[in-house]
Amino acid sequence: MTPTLDQLHEYRTATDTPLFSGLPGDVAVSFEFFPPKSEKMEAQLWDAVTQLKPLAPSFVSVTYGAGGSTRERTHATVARIITEAKLPAAAHLTCVAASKAEIREVAEHYWEAGVRHIVALRGDAGEPGAPFTPHPEGYASAAELVAGLKEIAPFEISVAAYPETHPDADSPQADIDNLKRKLDAGASRAISQFFFSPETFFAFRDKCAAAGIDAPILPGILPVTNVAQARKFAQACGAAIPAWMDGLFEGLDAMPAARQLVAATVAAELCRRLYAGGVRDFHFYTLNRPELAYAICHMLGKRPQNTDSAGEAA
Repeated sequence: MTPTLDQLHEYRTATDTPLFSGLPGDVAVSFEFFPPKSEKMEAQLWDAVTQLKPLAPSFVSVTYGAGGSTRERTHATVARIITEAKLPAAAHLTCVAASKAEIREVAEHYWEAGVRHIVALRGDAGEPGAPFTPHPEGYASAAELVAGLKEIAPFEISVAAYPETHPDADSPQADIDNLKRKLDAGASRAISQFFFSPETFFAFRDKCAAAGIDAPILPGILPVTNVAQARKFAQACGAAIPAWMDGLFEGLDAMPAARQLVAATVAAELCRRLYAGGVRDFHFYTLNRPELAYAICHMLGKRPQNTDSAGEAA
């Protein structure tokens, strides 16, 4: 029986060198966490930090929301990561519901706590779809926030990029122009919103280069174990969930271990294809769960940098 072209293609694919074999580990990684809301969540966060620390991340970041309690939790989390875990920690800071004076106070407190890196974001209104309204005495955009922070202290600043265009942008080009304003204002890198197609990121990277953007753009990787939750995230930031992803997770609602395996496979393949396209710096949205990010980093060749942490044994 003569094999068909499809069979030959599948045979060649299956017998080629394994995708992840022999990778030299020449990648840099960073991880995002969110501040805990309870003692149990704090323990979960610290377990995540402990497990991921041996991978020697370039930095870890902690998200931030408007309002005093969230702000204080972010500050406490960042300070603890710096003092106890001895990791470079970046604090998120947004323009939402804060005057320039309040942002100055927060930024000065961060500097005093040893924070040297800030992820500067415009932030979104509380309700999905609601327009962003600047504080009357605040910053009207992330570019303004970046410039303001640079006047307060010599922070290293990262900003957000949107491969599939921010929902508030007038057009894809307007969104790229806004990214350039943020970088020109003093930011040193951009971290992308999550996406699920490597072609999406490569096309965006090319458009940024054509617009004169030469700062590093780190792809944001979200390992998805809950498609419904990911869809909610995606609607808020303009990302697309491909139809094939629904099919992959169908029937696994009551099977968390199987969902983890599928999630790791999908995210690892995305990272490997990005690696093949020249990407060597990855940013993981961990949702305070370290296992998937650790496994993907391991598959990319990243290995623990020390042997004195509980993270390596995990």
